Amino acid sequence: MIEAYNINDIRPNDTNPRYIKDTKFQQLVKSIREFPDMTMVRPLVINQDNMILGGNMRYMAMKELGFTTVPCQKVDWSEERQREFLIRDNTNYGSWDWDSLANDFNADDLEDWGLELPKVIDEVEDEPTITTEKITLEYTTEEYDKVKQALKKIASTPEQAVWKLLEL
Repeated sequence: MIEAYNINDIRPNDTNPRYIKDTKFQQLVKSIREFPDMTMVRPLVINQDNMILGGNMRYMAMKELGFTTVPCQKVDWSEERQREFLIRDNTNYGSWDWDSLANDFNADDLEDWGLELPKVIDEVEDEPTITTEKITLEYTTEEYDKVKQALKKIASTPEQAVWKLLEL
């Protein structure tokens, strides 16, 4: 059950194995400021001592934004289970579908929402400048499925598959 707790009653986890720095932290603060409803569907996970097991950085961002209460899900787990959760909660298993992102979303929105888009480095007169480039290929649905399956046999993302093919 999700309950609201006084932010001062919640303790950050000093052994949290993940951190966020400077620009990324400010992006998180901005994200929560612009979309505070997100905190209700992604509550902090706390133990019986009100120590954060999941959501340390969101807690810090909410504290910076002046939240007085924070949504929490309290769990009663063994010490071992809590340590396991610290890792499992912060492990990213998936990969972005860059084709879908490129075709279904606005790049400026994605960056504004905190997604780091791939950059291409272009060297001009010994001064590197960073630009992004996009290649869009059009397929029928049947062709698209075949291409996607073929790329998955080569690497976990289409981008990695293309790079592997270029190295041949």
